[in-house]
Order: sequence, then C-alpha cells, then structure tokens
Amino acid sequence: ATETEVPKLLPLDYDDQENWAYFAMGEDKLVDVFLVCPTVDTRSPANALELNEKLKSNFLYALDLEKGIYEETGRLFSPYYRQMSIKAYELPAEEREQARQIAYRDVADAFRWYLDHENGSRGLILAGFSQGAEMCLNLLKEFYGGDSPEAIRLRANLITVYAIGWHMTEELTEQYPQIVPAAGEKDNGSVVCFDCEDGTLSGTITLPEGVTTLSINPLNWKTDPTPADRSLNLGAVMGLGAEPQPGLCGAYIGARGELVVTDITPQDYPPGLDIFPEGAYHLYDYMFFFENLKQNIAVRTEKWFTVCDAQQ
Repeated sequence: ATETEVPKLLPLDYDDQENWAYFAMGEDKLVDVFLVCPTVDTRSPANALELNEKLKSNFLYALDLEKGIYEETGRLFSPYYRQMSIKAYELPAEEREQARQIAYRDVADAFRWYLDHENGSRGLILAGFSQGAEMCLNLLKEFYGGDSPEAIRLRANLITVYAIGWHMTEELTEQYPQIVPAAGEKDNGSVVCFDCEDGTLSGTITLPEGVTTLSINPLNWKTDPTPADRSLNLGAVMGLGAEPQPGLCGAYIGARGELVVTDITPQDYPPGLDIFPEGAYHLYDYMFFFENLKQNIAVRTEKWFTVCDAQQ
C-alpha cells in the first residue's frame, strides 16, 4: 500500500458501550448533546489507533472539563474515536487529510449509531472543541444537507451547534447551506464558532493565516466588532472543579474573525502546546466564557421548545 491510502481499519462497534466516553449520561434530560472530544493524543504519529486506558482517561479528562457547560440541559453522548494526534496537524497535507478521514469516519459511525438507536427525534445539540468542532461541522456536511426526510427532520431538531475553537468560512456556508452561522443569542439550528487570541497574531493551526472566520462573541452575542465589557462575563472556569470567576475578561471580534480577549495578562495564559504561538488562547476558548456558554445552551434550548410547542 502506498502511504497515502487510508489504512483499512475495522470500524469501531458503537453498539458496545466501551466505545463511548459518555453514554446517555443524564437520563432525566429532555434533549441530547452529542459531544466530540478535542485532541488529547499528543504521542501518536497520525491517529490514536489504540484506544487504550491511558488514552481513554485523557478523553474523559478533556470532556469532564467541558461537561459542566452541557450537563444541566442535555443527556450526553460522547464517542471514543481514533482521533488525529497533535503531531498529525504538522504532517504534509495529504497525510493530514488521511488522518482526518480516519478520525471523522469513527465520529460519523458513532453519530449514525446514535441516530438509529437513541435519538428518537429528540432535540439535539452538537458540540465540540478544537478537533471536535471540526468534526461537528463535518457531521453537518454529511447528515444535515439536502431534502431527504431524515435531513429535514435533523435540521428541525437541531437546537444549536457549538463548534468552538475552529474556523467557519463564508465559502463553507455557501457550499453547505445547512451550515448557518449564529446571528444572535437565541437562533436555533445555527453554529456558534469562535477561537481566542490576543489580537497580535496573523494565523494559527485553528484559524490559519489568510482565513477569515464567521464568529460570534459569547459575551454580547454579536457578530460585529462591538467590544463586550468584562462585566458581561458571567464566569470563567479555569479548570476541573474550579470556582467561576465573573468578570475575568472582555472580548471583541477582530479583523480575521478571531475573538480578541481583553483585560488579561498574556503571560498568565500561555499557549500550552508547541504548535501554538504566544498569544494564542485556544486552550481557554470555553474556559474563559464557561458560564455564558452554559446559560446560552439553556436559552437556545428553551427557545427550541417554545417553537416546537407553537407548531403543535
């Protein structure tokens, strides 16, 4: 086999709950959250082909950091998948794309299984951070477009997509009309997207140079450069079990669509990974705005139920 061929991997069996980090967590909730883990594999050359206990514990740690945003509103499903490793992002384009396809196939298989066995026309929030955000956009491409009965139903039941820590271009939304950028605080079926920086950068791996992304500011829910004062920040949560810190930072949308975080000292928030330059706050994307996101999920879900009731 040439190096560019995708290895013939057996599909993961999502009938087996061992292949889920979260499975129907929060049985009493009325809507679902399909949550895709960010990159936690720092070692594999391309993909996390062995989902061993160490890697699974990394998945759970990353997901637990985000869980508090979603768990009060939705029943959580989050698959283990053979994700791209950190190293894969520095591979040549063709090999990088192969790694992405391997990762996405697992996520799509898990989503297909979830739709067939667990969704039952329930309202759904798609959520992911970083690599997980890109995977959510790919699910929108594959499952939500066109006029099949399933796609129409999926669009009607889509509460919101939180694709945080990635980019969403105008070209993407033109090519895939089912990918709709969020325009405000309450719109359903739309995508909330942003990635944090200090305002001095020209590009990162999550928001590359020359790319303009369609962002929304999670403090004022505006899509223009209107600055949001730190007083609008309901609480940053900077680690597992950490107390919310209201008013930690403000934010505004910059020229490339990056979310420029204000009122903090950059040295206090290092990039954390070698593949990010100083001034990239990617690791803190949801931590900085934790309580605002949590509130927003509740607001959009309530709006979705209101619309559903009106259509009965």
